[in-house]
Amino acid sequence: MNIADSRTRAIQLSQEFPHPLGLVPTMGYLHAGHLALVKQAREECATVAASIFVNPTQFGPQEDYKSYPRDIERDLNLLQQEGVSWVFTPHSDDIYPPGFDTWVNVQALTQPLEGIHRPGHFLGVTTIVAKLFNIVRPDRAYFGEKDAQQLRVISKMVKDLDMAIEIVPVPIVREPDGLAMSSRNVNLNFEERNASTCLYKSLQLAQSLYVSGERNAQEIRSRVQRFILTEPLALIEYVSIADNETLEELDYIDRSALISLAVRFGDTRLIDNLTLKS
Repeated sequence: MNIADSRTRAIQLSQEFPHPLGLVPTMGYLHAGHLALVKQAREECATVAASIFVNPTQFGPQEDYKSYPRDIERDLNLLQQEGVSWVFTPHSDDIYPPGFDTWVNVQALTQPLEGIHRPGHFLGVTTIVAKLFNIVRPDRAYFGEKDAQQLRVISKMVKDLDMAIEIVPVPIVREPDGLAMSSRNVNLNFEERNASTCLYKSLQLAQSLYVSGERNAQEIRSRVQRFILTEPLALIEYVSIADNETLEELDYIDRSALISLAVRFGDTRLIDNLTLKS
């Protein structure tokens, strides 16, 4: 469904179905984490829409855009089973036609963490999400807490630009062994998949240190890093303990804090996070 057809469909939905309209933006290759977004949207909204678009502008030149897993027929069947009313599946040329030259830039929140390791990533994220919001015109949009920085960046964009949309965070869905569900998990080989369990275990270590009274952020970071590096296949990009809202790194944890990390296993890059709680 192209953009013009999608706008027409959005108008039809406004007339045919009661609001609120919930949107679940995805890049496809759906898993239980995506479906948790859909389920919550169905519980809270009269009508649910989804989008499937592997957005090229949020991938760097050396990243996995071409190899990102795709299975559109499977995804459409899953969304139909979950009662999604319509699915927007644009082509890149629909979203970025010749001469496209307008970008949405959230500044401070995009600088640390993913912003350091994936330059330009959030410029692509905020621009595509703003376009999806303009095309679909939802009342609510649902995003997973696994992409913690993305969730904060999009919430900031909506607030600063006075978009009449409620951003709804949905908790991380994990495999039985704790690994956060991700479309990229399918790229892990057997050894890498076993090694990847160190991520959630490292977050649990941080939580246990915090509960036991440790408030020195660097001490917790160091302990987490040392734990991850006991796994030979793990290559750490970052381990962060930051203010839960601003994402500014903390020396001492005297407020709500987010521990987040990015680690590579072979060619696969995984992220995870946890809010430290007493």
